[in-house]
Amino acid sequence: MSKAILLLLLLGLNFSCTEQVNDSLDLSDATILVSTDIKNPIRETAENVLVEEIEKRTTIKLSKANDWSSNTTIALVLQGDTDVIGKKVPDMKGVDESPIKKEGYRIVHEKEGKKDIMWIIGADARGVLYGIGKLLRIAEMETGQIQIANDLDIVSVPEYALRGHQFGYRNTANSWDAWTVEQFDQHFREQVLFGANSFENIPFQDPSSSPHFKVNPQEMEVRLSEICEKYDADYWVWTPAPHDLNIPNAHQKGLEEQEAFYARCPRLDGVFVPGGDPGENHPSKLIPYLKDLSVVLKKYHPDAGIWVSLQGFNEEKVSYFFEYLKTDNPDWLKGLVYGPSSPPIDVERELLPEKYLHRFYPDITHTVRCHYPVERWDQAFALTLGREPCNPQPLQYTKLFNKDIGYTDGFITYSDGSHDDVNKVVWSQLGWDSKQDVHDIIFEYCQFFFGPKVAEESAKGIFALEQNWVGPVLGNNVIAETLTIWQKLETQHPELSENWRWQQLVMRAYYDAYIQERLTYEKGLEFKAYEILANADTIGTEKAVNDALISLEKADTELVAQNLKQKVFDYAEGLFHSIGAQTSVSKYNARSAERGAILDFIDYPLNNRWWLEDEFEKVEKLATEKEKLARLEFIRTYEFPGDGSFYDNISSADAKHVTSETDDAIDYLWENDGVSRKRLSTQLFQFSPTLEYDELEADTNYLIRVSGYGEALLRANGQRLKPTKYEKGFEQFKEFPLPKDLIQDGKLKITFDKPDEEHLNWRKQSRVTDVWLLKQ
Repeated sequence: MSKAILLLLLLGLNFSCTEQVNDSLDLSDATILVSTDIKNPIRETAENVLVEEIEKRTTIKLSKANDWSSNTTIALVLQGDTDVIGKKVPDMKGVDESPIKKEGYRIVHEKEGKKDIMWIIGADARGVLYGIGKLLRIAEMETGQIQIANDLDIVSVPEYALRGHQFGYRNTANSWDAWTVEQFDQHFREQVLFGANSFENIPFQDPSSSPHFKVNPQEMEVRLSEICEKYDADYWVWTPAPHDLNIPNAHQKGLEEQEAFYARCPRLDGVFVPGGDPGENHPSKLIPYLKDLSVVLKKYHPDAGIWVSLQGFNEEKVSYFFEYLKTDNPDWLKGLVYGPSSPPIDVERELLPEKYLHRFYPDITHTVRCHYPVERWDQAFALTLGREPCNPQPLQYTKLFNKDIGYTDGFITYSDGSHDDVNKVVWSQLGWDSKQDVHDIIFEYCQFFFGPKVAEESAKGIFALEQNWVGPVLGNNVIAETLTIWQKLETQHPELSENWRWQQLVMRAYYDAYIQERLTYEKGLEFKAYEILANADTIGTEKAVNDALISLEKADTELVAQNLKQKVFDYAEGLFHSIGAQTSVSKYNARSAERGAILDFIDYPLNNRWWLEDEFEKVEKLATEKEKLARLEFIRTYEFPGDGSFYDNISSADAKHVTSETDDAIDYLWENDGVSRKRLSTQLFQFSPTLEYDELEADTNYLIRVSGYGEALLRANGQRLKPTKYEKGFEQFKEFPLPKDLIQDGKLKITFDKPDEEHLNWRKQSRVTDVWLLKQ
């Protein structure tokens, strides 16, 4: 090779390497310079956050500077600064050339000879913190180095003014009651770095109500206020009115309790009083209480506001409330909160006068019996993972965010623990910019909390966890693929094994896989039992029952996938030590079985063996062999009505003819702390489902059979049918003959009118669990 060619190759290589290096800026030797116009506490908070979060991830501790002598400087300034120590601050202009709006920021890299300046320019003090958050989320930080894109220039302004989350320091939360002040400080910091600006506590907790309290709740109420002041975040409280304001002195006692709290709270920005859930006060009693409460609040916190929700209000209460606003036009009310069981959000927004703000209170924490149940969730998950599992659903909550947020001025989400951490970040970031790609949000989440080497694959794993819950568990190949992703990450990155966010995500992957293995196995055992019952007329009912029981009992004696189960328990133990997560009532003192106690249901039957055991006992008491055979045949064919007939378990993910989505719950029948022995289908419901069929024989007689509870006001292709049988109890039946003239085209749509049951608690309202279309 000639020297000329070799020289060209070396020059090319050098150019390529230089170009690659210049693609990123090395901040490893940077110093931090902070404008004196940023006042404390944010001045101190901002530089400490930047130093500490970088040091955690890189072991590099950046120093603070008072001049521009460093070759690389990170400058924290305000848009009102024209120059900082003789250095002109870059213009802080938005797309319309006007100043950046409240809480916005600009991050821009400026090159001056051999010196590099990374400017973080805040529209205000909060904007500086949000700019730091963006810098930390996009920087690639590893031990000994911190790199960020060269020639960076980002201008960003929040879309919604209110972006927050509820963190109730109480025993009903599945982890927070075990937290220290330091843990809350760190967590609030992290939420701010992802765009949150408000935090809501639930005060007035009994110090003896939780065995996990490390700090007296009355003290923690004040500490959380101080943390909010440290990060210039709004401090809210959720404080129900006295349950019954008709009781003598209840009004005054409520005010006195609130005043004592307001007096000891250094910062308070919002007081949210739910109109219901809990409480059933009529607005004629609630409004005077709120008005007096506002006077007490202003005495200690002049800029704080009173907010109220209309949760659980009937039509008369709603009319009364809005008529009051229209007539009295009160100034003491800051805004209205839309939450679960409130009137429709579009109706609230339309009726609410413009002077009042409208806050969203979305439930991002629960999976069943909640505002936003998981759509068509397989009952195997609903009955085991329950109401508060680790539930990352970035795609689902992006859809729900965009569906309703436009009616509001922002949100503080409803949350009851650390299990919904991914969802909090999704909401915070969408509240900042609703047009963001949620995949980018999750990537930044993973890069910030897990590191750049694992960011892409762990983000993929989070989306895979969401897909685990889409459709029936049986035959869902995604579940095994998801486990493979997390097992590979688990093996490759042991350094993350004590990271609580990592722990709960990996645990979910193992849990889902274990449930799939058990469901496949136990459904097979149940099917085998039915095959045995099919021969009852030959082998006799006694032997058929005994042999069927032997098959069913294998679920408890010949266990499957115990390696997967053990991993779940291992991670649950790790979560208890890292953040006090209470995944079991007996083992970790969870408040109740509903509060994230996923270990207590991990082996809950996924077939109908408990129901079958109870039914077999009833069969044995029947008088004749003929009666026993008939009953066993009914049991065997419960879900298998034969050729030409159809059966649907209404809220099962594999219900072939159900076209409606549940509007409130899935595993409705919560009895005996979730350990019900009823049929699995009986434990799921819809209030008024819709079913559609297109394969019927037009000249055939059909009978529609319905099971559930209460009323069933059934329509077939729009026509109300008259029942020939109408039982209202659990696992009893209503039967409706189907006129042939309604299905001449072979198609049928079954709907149910909703009965007038507003006076009943939702747990006592009518629902449908099973529907048969039986060929006669």
